[in-house]
Amino acid sequence: MRILVAEDLYLLRDGMVRLLEAYGHSVVATTSTGPETLAALLELRPDVSIIDVRMPPTQSDEGLRAALAARNEVPGLPVLILSQHVEQLYARELLADGTGGIGYLLKESVFDADQFVDALERVAAGGTAMDPAVIAKLLNAGTPGKKLGRLTEREHEVLALMAEGLSNQAICRRLYLSESAVSKHTTALFTKLGITDDTTTNRRVLAVLAYLNQVTS
Repeated sequence: MRILVAEDLYLLRDGMVRLLEAYGHSVVATTSTGPETLAALLELRPDVSIIDVRMPPTQSDEGLRAALAARNEVPGLPVLILSQHVEQLYARELLADGTGGIGYLLKESVFDADQFVDALERVAAGGTAMDPAVIAKLLNAGTPGKKLGRLTEREHEVLALMAEGLSNQAICRRLYLSESAVSKHTTALFTKLGITDDTTTNRRVLAVLAYLNQVTS
């Protein structure tokens, strides 16, 4: 894959480049500021990009806003946000456009290189890769919504795991449930949320995230 790494900390940026190259991928560019990142995204259109949220010149949300601006110009451009922070407003905006190719991981939660690269490849293929802590914040922010309030505790768990990008089989293993039980919970939560089901897992996940954006905005 052709990968862009946008990170202002040299040691972390260099470490990610070495890791990605060790897995056989090509890092086509590295950037350390928001404006550089946006320019590189639009010019190079990499297969996937790893982007920090807070970058110079303001050290606020430059990276995330660069990712949003690039995806507005190039719908579906795959981006994986890798940060220490959950920016709820922009995260919901990023996740709710419905075109796929989106990930949001917290740096503190990345402990395994194989899992990280797998998440990156999933995003590059148009899928999703969500940190449970990010999903938890979005779910908690959306709790006052009447439809979300109808979900049972188990349905909330299934919803969060779906948003991480897990398949029904993976959810079965995580929650120690049968496949029929997971299917039942999935059908129930979509009915309660008023979201039309779809055979493509990625589309179902994005529909849920889009709904969360609507009820918390």
